[in-house]
Amino acid sequence: MFYREAGQYKTTYQSDMAIFPLRQDRIGILIILALAYVAVPLMASDFILKTIMLPFLALVLAVIGLNILTGYTGLISLGTAGFMGVGAYACYKLTTLFPEVNILVWILVSGFFSAGIGVVFGLPSLRIKGLYLAVATLAAQFFLQWAFVRIPWLYNYNPSGAIEVPLRTVFGVAITGPTAAIEVKYLIALTFVVVLTWVASNIVHGRIGRSWMAVRDMDIAAQLMGIKLLETKLLAFAVSSFYCGVSGALFVFIYLGGAEAGTEFGIRLSFIILFAVIIGGLGSMIGSFFGAGFIVALPTILKFGLPAIGIAITGAIAEKIVVMVIGALTIYLLIVEPHGLARLWQIAKQKLRVWPFPY
Repeated sequence: MFYREAGQYKTTYQSDMAIFPLRQDRIGILIILALAYVAVPLMASDFILKTIMLPFLALVLAVIGLNILTGYTGLISLGTAGFMGVGAYACYKLTTLFPEVNILVWILVSGFFSAGIGVVFGLPSLRIKGLYLAVATLAAQFFLQWAFVRIPWLYNYNPSGAIEVPLRTVFGVAITGPTAAIEVKYLIALTFVVVLTWVASNIVHGRIGRSWMAVRDMDIAAQLMGIKLLETKLLAFAVSSFYCGVSGALFVFIYLGGAEAGTEFGIRLSFIILFAVIIGGLGSMIGSFFGAGFIVALPTILKFGLPAIGIAITGAIAEKIVVMVIGALTIYLLIVEPHGLARLWQIAKQKLRVWPFPY
């Protein structure tokens, strides 16, 4: 009886379009944010922060970006890792050319460079779609991966071809580099995720989001309704690539602390993010978090959780099991529950609304 809509009236357009219309949802979000900002940094070990929380926060923005493109607009992309790489290399060049500027600004600005590249490779989306668009974005992935290795200017002519994250401070506190505290990195990544998720939620719940979903459901009907297909699809590519670019910058500067040329942003990462979108749920913000959390936590649980309970397993075997589980679960969800783990969350909320009654 504690999760009911009764008595919560929507008397304005703003309240009707609110992201969290129920009071219980708003309270729940505040509790989650309090736990994330206070409890996790104080109670979680450095191992948990390094192996689970930081990669989760870095990759969830890329999952949200791909979900905007694929889940909300219906455009398939296999070049997510390439757009992440654009953001990482853009942030690296900007912070080396202008070291006096706060690196947090460059992490955000790097997304705009990725958005510009995404728009360029999104131009064919007006003429092609489906498998052909997937092949076009796959070509973008290979081209960008080639550029990261073959253009020395991108990595400042480093003989190793690697990105070396420099030490940067804010108010005297190191936020990037080898001396930056893991808790500081976590709080920075968390703030980026919270703010950008709030922005994405407002976009998809507004006029732009409805245009994307109209194009996804039937682009011809959307065009007859007055929606401009080229502008709508290019905007989806731009917003999606922006989120992927910021994710790539966080992935290198906050999580990894460096990146080798051509290895961190390969096609494997693009497929992992795509699987995270499918497992979490297409067209769902909460599903993006579920998918990213599952993809990040599963290898750690297998590698360290099973030996902790007495089941001996090597790292190589754990990697193979991870691939098998992700592949099998992806196929199962596509057949049985296309809306992924987000649908299970919706079912649980519906059960809570009528609990303790069975109907």
